[in-house]
Amino acid sequence: MGYPVKKILRESKTVAIVGLSAKPEADSYRVAKYLIDHGYDVIPINPSADQILGRRSYASLRDLPQPPDVVDIFRRAEYAPEIVEDAIAAKARAVWLQLGVVNPDAARRAREAGLMVVMDRCMKREHECLTGAVPAQGSAAPQSAACQWRPGTPQA
Repeated sequence: MGYPVKKILRESKTVAIVGLSAKPEADSYRVAKYLIDHGYDVIPINPSADQILGRRSYASLRDLPQPPDVVDIFRRAEYAPEIVEDAIAAKARAVWLQLGVVNPDAARRAREAGLMVVMDRCMKREHECLTGAVPAQGSAAPQSAACQWRPGTPQA
């Protein structure tokens, strides 16, 4: 099954990042900064922080005043089912399980609830590939290696 990568990246504006770290060296922080720099409204979800990247942090998706377009999950796979339930309750349109986060049951539940799902992909890398953006200095992989989305690949 193809993932709706292009649709989510092109049609979404608001991204709630669950597990967004306040540490600049963390992957979640770098992805959030990249998304902000590329015009997305990022909402930190981290109960341990009041603010991250100058934005108010919420303890839970259920605390959000408005639905996010996408919920980007930066937590271990065993937490994905609970986060998906929170995303459904928050009326998100999509759930994105970051690279290394694989939970087929959580993905199935999200799809059953009508959410678009991407699993085991990096939102930053996929955006770089889709837009042709050059990866930042110190990026883990060159653009050609980072691109998992390819033209002609079914993306639903």
